[in-house]
Formats: sequence, structure tokens, C-alpha cells
Amino acid sequence: MVGGGQLARMTHQAAIALGQSLRVLAAAPDEPAPQVCADVVLGDHDRIEDLRRVATGAHALTFDHEGVPTEHLLQLQSEGVTVNPPPQALLYAQDKLAMRHRLAELGAPVPGFAEITAVADVEAFWDRFDGAVVLKAVRGGYDGRGVWLPDTRAEALEVAAEQLAAGVQLLAEQRVELARELSAMVARSPFGQGATWPVVETVQRNGQCAVVLAPAPNLSDEEASFAESLALRLANELGVVGVMAVELFQTPSGEMLVNELAMRPHNSGHWSMNGCVTSQFEQHLRAVLDYPLGDTAATAPLTVMANVLGAPSEPEMGVDERLHHLMARMPEAHVHMYGKEGRPDRKVGHVNLVGALSGDRNDPDYVAELRERAERAAHWMATAEWTDGWSEHG
Repeated sequence: MVGGGQLARMTHQAAIALGQSLRVLAAAPDEPAPQVCADVVLGDHDRIEDLRRVATGAHALTFDHEGVPTEHLLQLQSEGVTVNPPPQALLYAQDKLAMRHRLAELGAPVPGFAEITAVADVEAFWDRFDGAVVLKAVRGGYDGRGVWLPDTRAEALEVAAEQLAAGVQLLAEQRVELARELSAMVARSPFGQGATWPVVETVQRNGQCAVVLAPAPNLSDEEASFAESLALRLANELGVVGVMAVELFQTPSGEMLVNELAMRPHNSGHWSMNGCVTSQFEQHLRAVLDYPLGDTAATAPLTVMANVLGAPSEPEMGVDERLHHLMARMPEAHVHMYGKEGRPDRKVGHVNLVGALSGDRNDPDYVAELRERAERAAHWMATAEWTDGWSEHG
């Protein structure tokens, strides 16, 4: 697996149970995956020599991020390395403009978009959509980075001028009126077997995922079927091997539009570690290794995942002591820490809470109670502060 982050760390956990061994290409020995993996190659994913080193003798090469140069992966493929997902598919998770064009060709629902090569292109796009404009870096942006939401025409033109002058390739998209954001995760094997997880609702803060409600409350069977079928069709049409997240906007009228694709384990799938028969990490390995795919059914009416996001300043209480108090107060919480140093808004872990089997995810009180507990646990792990004012020494 190229990348030594938390996705590789959690994929390694799944590999152990399958009797497999995961080798990771990491930039430094203190990254999340090298802390727990025995087989680590230290190197740079931008250097083909380092990619060759991690691929040598491996059954397949896969990724915990999409930042590997496409030309390197095509070269490895030509040398006989099995690259999953293939670079021909991964391109559509790396390049937002290529993704938009391809999805439009396939008839998938997408917002209006245009390539921006000059400031005048932004002006024309602004007029076309009456100021409902988002500007994005075509490559490299995530978690709110590389995305600009200008409030005025002047601001949009200024952003475009600055980014184009800096050599950033830009894309303009229609800013969609949102009811909520959803994610449809699927897996596909080289043999062509596909599987879908229940569609989930994602809650964003400051441009990054903070909470996931799985399965999505108040989503009709028809809406869920549409999203799952769309994600399966796209995985098949694009030739994906492994897991893929299709991030979706849902408008107030119920329409769904594709926002972005991720061809790797994804934050919106972390709930599956405790709330699903087969986790996304095990499924990714099954798909990449061409094993039969696992059951993706939810095991409870609702599971809530809350990200542990680094506090504005690190609390004096250490992580181990915070974990001790959380376990004592909330023994039902499933905590997954990544071995990262805390810094503001950094994803350093997540907490899963699985709802009671007697509950109903379309019951707002049931959802609110479970979500509050999950967010309370995650906030405590980040800040050593209880949102309800409880004192661990009381």
C-alpha cells in the first residue's frame, strides 16, 4: 500500500485477520502505519524507484491516497506490476476535471462545470450561474483545501488570478443548494463482482467530514437504490478495483449530484469497522486480491462515526488518560486512534457508537441521542473536555 497514513494502518489491521501481510511505502517511520507494520519501505511516492521497491514481490499495489503520479503507475503496470485500482481508473479520483468530463459522458448527474484557463472564464461562469460558483484545484485538494467559495464576483476573479498565476489548474463548478451530503461506498473485484454498503449521511465542518450517520436517516428505498446503483455502475464503467466512495450532494428537492470520487478506503466508511458485517478495509483487501466480496449489511439500525479532530491547543491530559476516562464512562464506545500528534483540526482518530437494535434511524430522538454521545466521546478524546460539563473526578 502506497502511503503510511491511518488508512494504511487500518488496512494492516484487516490484513492480519486474513492471514495477509501488508507492506507500506511511508515517508517517515513515525507515520500511523509504520508504527504498527513490520514491513515498511521508507521513500517518496513521487519517485518511481521507491514505488518499484515497495512493489517488488508484492501480489498487488494499492493506495491509501491518490497522490501517486499517473505516469509512474502506467510504467509499473507495463513492467508487470498489478496496480489496483488501475491507473486508468484512479485518474478519475486524481483529476477533478477529467472526472467531471467522464461522468458527464456516462450520463451521471453532476453540477454545471467548466475548465478555467483565464480570469475571463470565471466571469462567464459567474454570469451563467448567477454567482452560485465554487472554484476548485483540479488536482491535490482535499478536506476543504484547494476549494474556494467566493461570495462576490470580485473575490472569484481575485482567487482565479492568484491561483492561475501560481500555476494551479482550476475548475469552476455550480454551487449546489444542499439539503445534505451523502456517500455511496462500493467495492469491485477484478472478476467484476460488486458490493454496496448502505448509503450514509456525512456532516461536514470547515470543509472536512466530522460525523457520519450510517445508514442515512430518512432516505427512501428509492433514493438509496438510485445512489447504490449509480455507484456500482460508475465502478464498473471506470474499471475500479477495490473500494470507491461516491460523494453525493442531495438538494432540497431530493435530487442527487455526484460531488467527488475516492478510490480507496474513505472516511465515510469508517463506521463499517463496528457497524457492518464486513469493514471497508477488509473488503478493499478482498477486492484487490480478487477474493469473493464480503457481506455489507449493517448490523444495527444506526451507527454514528465521529472524527476526533485535533484541538486548538493540545490538552495537558495525555491521550492514554483520556482513553481511560472515556472507557470508564462510555464502555460501549469503539475508539480508533491513529498514533498521530494532535494539531488543530487534524484527524487523529474516530469513535464509532452502534445504536440499540430496538431503535429506528428515522426517529429523530434516536438519531440525536446516539449522535450526541458519539460527538461527546470524540470531543473528549480531542480536548479532555466533556461537552455536557461532566467531571471525571466528580
